[in-house]
Amino acid sequence: MKFSEQWLREWVSPQLETQAMADQITMAGLEVDAVEAVASAFSGVVVAEVLSKEKHPDADKLNVCTVDDGSGEPVQVVCGAPNVDVGQKIPFAQVGGVLPGDFKIKKAKLRGVESRGMICSASELGLEEETSPGILVLSSSAPVGVDFREFMHLDDMTIEVDLTPNRGDCLSIKGMAREVGVLNRLPVNGPVITAVAAEIEDSFPVSIEAPEQCPRYIGRVIKGVNVKAETPLWMVERLRRSGVRSIDPVVDITNYVMLELGQPMHAFDRDNLHEGIVVRMAKPGERLTLLDGSEMALRPETLLIADSSGPLAMAGVMGGENSGVHENTQTIFLESAFFSPLAIAGQARSYGLHTDASHRFERGVDPLLAPVAVERATQLLIEICGGQAGPVVEAQSADHMPAERTIFLRSERLEKALSKALDSDDVTDILQRLGLEVSVQDAGWAVTAPSWRFDLAIEEDLIEEVARIHGYNNLPVRRPSARLALRSGDEATLTQARLRRQMVARGFQEAITYSFVPPELQATMLPDAVSPTLANPISADLSVMRASLFPGLVRAMEYNLNRQQTRVRLFETGLVFNGELDALSQVPMLGALVCGAREAEGWSETKGRVDFYDLKGDLESVLALGGDADAWRFEPAKHPALHPGQSAQLLHRGEPAGWIGTLHPQVRATLGLKMDAVLFEVRLDALSQGRIPAFEPLSRFPEVRRDLAFILKEAIPVQSLLDCAKQQAGQYLQDIKLFDVYAGKGVVEEHKSVALGLTWQHPSRTLNDEEINQLVDSIVTQVRVKLDAELRG
Repeated sequence: MKFSEQWLREWVSPQLETQAMADQITMAGLEVDAVEAVASAFSGVVVAEVLSKEKHPDADKLNVCTVDDGSGEPVQVVCGAPNVDVGQKIPFAQVGGVLPGDFKIKKAKLRGVESRGMICSASELGLEEETSPGILVLSSSAPVGVDFREFMHLDDMTIEVDLTPNRGDCLSIKGMAREVGVLNRLPVNGPVITAVAAEIEDSFPVSIEAPEQCPRYIGRVIKGVNVKAETPLWMVERLRRSGVRSIDPVVDITNYVMLELGQPMHAFDRDNLHEGIVVRMAKPGERLTLLDGSEMALRPETLLIADSSGPLAMAGVMGGENSGVHENTQTIFLESAFFSPLAIAGQARSYGLHTDASHRFERGVDPLLAPVAVERATQLLIEICGGQAGPVVEAQSADHMPAERTIFLRSERLEKALSKALDSDDVTDILQRLGLEVSVQDAGWAVTAPSWRFDLAIEEDLIEEVARIHGYNNLPVRRPSARLALRSGDEATLTQARLRRQMVARGFQEAITYSFVPPELQATMLPDAVSPTLANPISADLSVMRASLFPGLVRAMEYNLNRQQTRVRLFETGLVFNGELDALSQVPMLGALVCGAREAEGWSETKGRVDFYDLKGDLESVLALGGDADAWRFEPAKHPALHPGQSAQLLHRGEPAGWIGTLHPQVRATLGLKMDAVLFEVRLDALSQGRIPAFEPLSRFPEVRRDLAFILKEAIPVQSLLDCAKQQAGQYLQDIKLFDVYAGKGVVEEHKSVALGLTWQHPSRTLNDEEINQLVDSIVTQVRVKLDAELRG
């Protein structure tokens, strides 16, 4: 909310400097973001009148004018503005004046003609950011010779307040004035709003078919409106200082009432309406062209203002182009309504829109404000644009209007929450100044919230109100006391911090991606995944909760590759979501992705690219942290996002715990990625389960090693050979290593030679050859039977 300090002080004016008032508002829970001057610094500018205008003798685009600046004699000035004319009141910079940017006004000659001063445009005075097309023309009643800053009240400040979503009641001058009045115990004096009597019988019927979404709708016909009338400069300035651009008098008045009272309004061209206004939900296939020219395909959950010809406006968001006010409009239909915040919430964003109206309706507008706003807008319209008002027409569903909320505030609970006992009369006074109806009772206060305070619903809300009005600085400061005992730590459990440090030590960088992913990306990588779809996503491409860390990591890789980062090593920890909302599982995972060169660029490094085994080595280093590497297994398996020949499923003690593999070529092609990537993700609960190291005495007896090379089919995993050998190697096997894999000359086609090194050691004696030979024979026999493999000769 952005507003003029002078405008606010017309309603309530505490004896405080600007910054002190801003600090007071901030301490009341309405954070002030900025306090800025409404105009740049300039001097020597007065209100003047153009007395004459003649063409410059040597320049087609210049005029020689004489102006009355109140000094007693006419002043000659050369002006190039196309809109300058005799009789205009204009801002005139006298010789010696200084304009924004330290531009000093001096006597000059333009094409041989003397010029003593300068007729100014709004941009030259710092009142507009863009270059003005012509000079600034003032109202005919502007007094000649008066200082322009004083006439325009430019010694003013704009205050910008960052309101929390629950304080929609402060999105107006009226709402801010209420707050300042409460804080300073001052009355609030707004403009007198009286009912405008109907001068004509013209009316337009209204009806409501969606009372739950729109319990109240008010309209009024105003005939004989001059849309070409000029918006008064005072209104243009107040709009400008509130960050709203002046458009035409009708739109300006509806915007002004919105800023003043907090009620968004809209004006239709009555001649473009048919039969009657109907507030209803959209029908399948309906479309609407909005005032900004964009055409929208309307969804069934969208609330509309319509007539017999079809949609006229998106309720609470924006009007339609065909029914809007234009330069030939003579009769308008003025609307003011109360829309349920839930009916408007998210609608504008879902269509890629955000308007001042939707911003207010989403947060809640006073349901009793609509008729007051209609009278105020009618009053201003007739005053500025002329015309005759018809009777006010209203449709209302009393059953769907917000009910009064009575809340009980216990004095004991208030004292406990604030750590301070407040006088009962002071609490009553605070609540009453906030506009609440208060009934003092033995145990506290029964309070009825006013219509504009939607956020007051429970006892804690009232405690917060009392605290902020009493003043947070007036509450006692108490530090919490607690007996803090050291928590016992499970040495067998790996923390996420330890896992992160290991990944960083392996050269990875941590990524934090959204828990939401584009639905098409998830469908490409995980076509069978089921995860919740958001009803109100922050953007259209983040509408599905991720069923895996893979989509987010791939998107992060793509982002980096598009910015010339050719070597990417990322990891992430986070939740993945599987199942429908009523049976949702949330599983914490560790994921990683690598692509590009194996090593960082350097004179001594090779230029090889990372492959499956590089990332598998990184993953194995993480698995080894738990001290129980034997609990993990890699088994070939297919995953829709991974290359069918370069993927494996991780098993932890026989249970599925994750995946590792190269990105599927088809997925890569669909996403348009120019580089291969290798990924893994593992369940954090399995990773965190470690084993406490236990000491075993070192044997003093010698080791015995045997090397065995087997010829087996190429399709048989080496892990199967290792498992078979371990089963038959006996309890004294200390180590088994794969030290060679060979396929080629001397080996049968579709077979491979796998060489294992086995080491035995007894803790209390030396193993003899006979024992070892028996174990080797058992291994060879078992491998032959189970794997159809032969010992290589």
